[in-house]
Amino acid sequence: MTITQAIVLAAGKGTRMQSDLPKVLFEVCGRPMVEYVVAALTAVGVERVLVVVGYRADLVRAALANRDNMVFVEQGEQLGTGHAVMMCRERLEGRHGPVLIVTGDSPLIQQDSIANLLDEFTSTRPACLLGTLNKEDPSGLGRIVRDQHGKFSAIVEEKDASEEQLAINEVNMSTYVFDADELLHALDLLTNDNQQQEYYITDCPGILKDEGKEVRALPVLKACEALSVNTVADLAVVEEEMRKLGYP
Repeated sequence: MTITQAIVLAAGKGTRMQSDLPKVLFEVCGRPMVEYVVAALTAVGVERVLVVVGYRADLVRAALANRDNMVFVEQGEQLGTGHAVMMCRERLEGRHGPVLIVTGDSPLIQQDSIANLLDEFTSTRPACLLGTLNKEDPSGLGRIVRDQHGKFSAIVEEKDASEEQLAINEVNMSTYVFDADELLHALDLLTNDNQQQEYYITDCPGILKDEGKEVRALPVLKACEALSVNTVADLAVVEEEMRKLGYP
């Protein structure tokens, strides 16, 4: 399966990392986190990677300068994940087909998980497909709510979840495949009507579903892909897991 484009969200500072280095450039097993992400995308056939940079963008550009399929997109102000994707609008217009969106701080992204997600998108052609995970301890993550037929209903953030929803183990992992035209349409309708006054990509699947378009969630991601890096301690945990999995 060949996908023409992906978006990697790599603009953040990572304020809890106790460093002025961009978060995606923290090294795991001797390589910046974002390098593992880009390598996985390339391995599954991505031809064009839009890397959204912001904080100390020059350092991220330099780290990926040896890759010829990178397009860097500047996010001057960090106003949320949806805003980051909005910055890619000009690069997406006129291009059709699937757009994969992932975070740049997920070095344990697995090639086969992404390949399975893309294959599912190709065979079902929804407006949006979420890559999700059934996690034994879903604490801190948005829950995937399904209707009585087992179809995607909503992403509910933990702070907004009812007791019943908190018991759900399927979680959102910030991994999406959108139809390019539907993504642009959802971005047009995206608002920052929330306490943080930011634009969130997590709102886009709901926008499309509310219009009657097909939004699917596929629990194809692996447990290791749930390991996120927000602190120096997290970095050590991820590195230990990568060594167990045989990363160099």
